[in-house]
Amino acid sequence: MAATTAVATLREGGTAAEMREEAMAAGGGARPADAGAAGAVPVAAAPAVRLAGLRKSYGQVAAVAGVDLQIAEGEFFTMLGPSGSGKTTLLRLIAGFERPDAGSVELGGTDVTRDPPYARDVNTVFQDYALFPHMSVLENVEYGLRVRRVAKADRRRRVQQALEMVRLTGFSGRKPIQLSGGQRQRVALARAIVNEPEVLLLDEPLGALDLKLRQEMQVELKRIQREVGITFIYVTHDQEEALTMSDRLAVFNQGSVEQVGTPIDVYEHPASEFVAGFIGISNVLERGGRHITIRPEKIRLLADGEQAPPGSHVESGRIEDVVYLGMLTRYVIALAEGGTLTAVRQNMETAAAEALGARGRAVSVAWRDEQTYEVKGESRASAAALAAPAAPDDPATGPG
Repeated sequence: MAATTAVATLREGGTAAEMREEAMAAGGGARPADAGAAGAVPVAAAPAVRLAGLRKSYGQVAAVAGVDLQIAEGEFFTMLGPSGSGKTTLLRLIAGFERPDAGSVELGGTDVTRDPPYARDVNTVFQDYALFPHMSVLENVEYGLRVRRVAKADRRRRVQQALEMVRLTGFSGRKPIQLSGGQRQRVALARAIVNEPEVLLLDEPLGALDLKLRQEMQVELKRIQREVGITFIYVTHDQEEALTMSDRLAVFNQGSVEQVGTPIDVYEHPASEFVAGFIGISNVLERGGRHITIRPEKIRLLADGEQAPPGSHVESGRIEDVVYLGMLTRYVIALAEGGTLTAVRQNMETAAAEALGARGRAVSVAWRDEQTYEVKGESRASAAALAAPAAPDDPATGPG
């Protein structure tokens, strides 16, 4: 298939252009330059994953409540939501670990809804890594190839290429216990990509890492995904991970998809108050019968006597709380016209003591109308669903 061909071309030293050419040839599509040729008929490639009307319930609770999604080939797609929102259940449905109550799962245009996990061209990277403790790094990575009876010489070549890709050259003889958390995560990733699946499923793989290592691995994962060209479907409750790595993301709430879009679209133009509140910090205010949202970094705190920029909307309030965060300070402001705002200011010239001393002071804040966004959409989760207990994504693995 196209993604597999792209991976093979890249690993043999092909350029990105060659990779795209081979992927197009394998997928049967016309090159962009040929699209306008006389008699040429563009062929729309099937998405890597198509989910239609997918439902899964545990007892009376709907963990996945009629999800429709299409994920493009070679896309880094993130499923983002709080615990119990259904994202891990959906990942397990794609992998074949769970059977849906209704709906269908397609991979590369083929219906695999009733196929077992081993018959699907996917691999999964779990949060706990699931490495064999008695095996070396090399043996862990090559395990899937051994099961598929790949010749030893080809197996070792592919393992070394995978270890180079995740920057673990020279670690092949070590056991998992001799590795750091980040290194074990890279081994799990290498074990998954060495099989060259069409789709790689990642279930909160960075959740057990410390903050700094998690941030480093975010960059590494995106780099690896660009290099191999495999479709990544990533599950997380961490908004920063979703915004950092994704080509597109879907925000989940109570088993439903609230919004699908690019990180910029979802952050700047939330479809509902739930999305606005869940993605980063957002201020939702009611003004003139409209619900508007404005991000903290768009709000300007005016110093005493400072004039707001021309065309700004200005309101007065009082600073209720101050949180010093090193490079910036977060201010919580109760507005005279009603509502509470959170604003942030970089600590370029403000000392910590000065920032913390602002608590209780009167302040004016300003923002431009074009920096606000009107939230019109209702949450797709019904009031009954919101009142119901959170659904476990899987009885064995817990909420997701």
